[in-house]
Amino acid sequence: MNIKRTLLLLLSSAPSFLFFGQEKTIDTVYLFDNQMKRVKLFHNITTITPQDVEKNSNNLSELLRFQSAVYIKENGRGAVSSPSFRGTTANHTAFVWNGININSIFLGQGDINNIPLFGYDQIDIKSGGGSVIYGSSAIGGSIHLNNDLNFNRGFGTSLYSEYASFDTYNNFAKLSFSNDKLSIKASGGHSISRNDYKVEEESNYINRNGQYNNTTFNLGVSYKIAPHQTISWQSQFYDSAQHYPIFTENGNKTKYETQSTRSLISWDINTQKLSNSFKAAYTEDNFQYFGVYHAPKTSGGTGKNYILKNDFNYFILPKLNFNLITEFQVNKGEGYESGISSISRNIGGLAGLIRYFASDDLRFEAGIKKDFVEDISSPVLFSFSGKWNTSKWYQLGINLSRNFRYPTFNELYWQPGGNLDLKSETSIQADMDHEFRLGKFRLNLSPYYMNISDYISWIPTPYGYWAPFNTHKVESYGLESQLNFDQKINNHLFKLNIGYTYSKSINKETDKQMMYVPLHKVFGNIDYQYRFLRLYVQGMYNGLTYTTSDEKRSDALDPYFVLNAGVYATILKNYTIGFKVNNITDTIYKTVAYYPLPKRNYSISATINF
Repeated sequence: MNIKRTLLLLLSSAPSFLFFGQEKTIDTVYLFDNQMKRVKLFHNITTITPQDVEKNSNNLSELLRFQSAVYIKENGRGAVSSPSFRGTTANHTAFVWNGININSIFLGQGDINNIPLFGYDQIDIKSGGGSVIYGSSAIGGSIHLNNDLNFNRGFGTSLYSEYASFDTYNNFAKLSFSNDKLSIKASGGHSISRNDYKVEEESNYINRNGQYNNTTFNLGVSYKIAPHQTISWQSQFYDSAQHYPIFTENGNKTKYETQSTRSLISWDINTQKLSNSFKAAYTEDNFQYFGVYHAPKTSGGTGKNYILKNDFNYFILPKLNFNLITEFQVNKGEGYESGISSISRNIGGLAGLIRYFASDDLRFEAGIKKDFVEDISSPVLFSFSGKWNTSKWYQLGINLSRNFRYPTFNELYWQPGGNLDLKSETSIQADMDHEFRLGKFRLNLSPYYMNISDYISWIPTPYGYWAPFNTHKVESYGLESQLNFDQKINNHLFKLNIGYTYSKSINKETDKQMMYVPLHKVFGNIDYQYRFLRLYVQGMYNGLTYTTSDEKRSDALDPYFVLNAGVYATILKNYTIGFKVNNITDTIYKTVAYYPLPKRNYSISATINF
């Protein structure tokens, strides 16, 4: 296969056709996030499959904690949760659903435990900046929730049901059909838990009022209207209720409810020299906070986003590729008891990228972008990446970028406290990827450096309330590393995935480590499969973590190590039963002060695939 044919297959935004030589329609796959295929050409991406999801099926927080380099702050199991990439905060993490940034317009971040866990065909995790492609907040890293639609697969059905400790039930069902023209996939899930676990060693802690439930439904449809054109629709509907833990039996019980709708239509064209993907999307997030759980809401809000995005990709020469991305958004928000009235903001973006493929072993990408945010000044962004396969055993990659985050609705308009004079945060960062290969082993070492300016912090004012200001700079540097091994010997399959991160993140004003940034984190998953039997063991070590800005040791979270294991048996090809033990060693640990996570707990599951 020549290089041009290979690149078109990788870079195209519609189903993968072979256009060079003879034209032949094969078992194609339509990916909604067409940019992710291009990102993988230049960056190391951690991909989590639906089978991996079943190892950590309680919520997205648990999944990311044990299967990625991301640090997760979780206020008790299933409660408010946020991610930290490379020493940054949740505001510097972009959540991307099928190519669309879905961070809250009020908070500028995503609450992980209010994002569905099931229903994606893969979850991709990218460390490092990506604002040129994915916009605001893509500074520390991005989490990609991706769906695809297969053609020529016929009917497919999958049912998953799990019962776990603390009266936890997780259920998920998926139905799909496709032929050479039409592909349909529908799925739905429901999770509910009383979540009343105990940790006696932590002042007889009981997770009182910690119950939660959520329901999600996904529907995707793709139709080939012509040999090189596809019309597709992807949607997600989510509803949840989250009660906040209290420390005493007679404490005030509160809860939080949220409903979200995400829908996008995509028209994709793919020919010999060019591809174009036009998307129209609508997202809506509603939330309500109840200061007394059985009384009327005490605060809340509604955020609506209308998005138009076009991704044009053209081969100027067989080795030279041009990519133009244009986007326009209208953000509308209305608060309740927050001082935020009905507000609206227009955002436009224009990005251009050039990719040059010198050979099969050497490639470069350079990008530039300008965002136009109503009433907010935004910087010119840039990115540069290169990858070089120097030999069979070593690959070198380099990435430079300027990224940004514009102020959120809460930061601008919350009353009292909103600050209309805020500037966008900007970051400059660089990292290098060193990949070493020896047989079936692959080792990645990625040192990085990042500098964030005009950091936005909420601080107390002389008037008795808190307000956001551009306060200081943050300097982050460290190392991400990952070792992978995959070997099949007859009927024996072995997989190994171990990662280590070192994160130094300094507030340049105080010269202290940022809060909730552990210096060290280690995670690992070992899988073994023999015929119908599959086993896994996973562990996670988290180093000392400061919870105050002055590095006060007595308030810091102590290091901890947590070990999980599970076994699955497939019967008659279509039926699988599983048993898991989480926190085998009964470790006492917290990711947020005062809120310990569960000790040893169990689950049993059943899966049916047709």
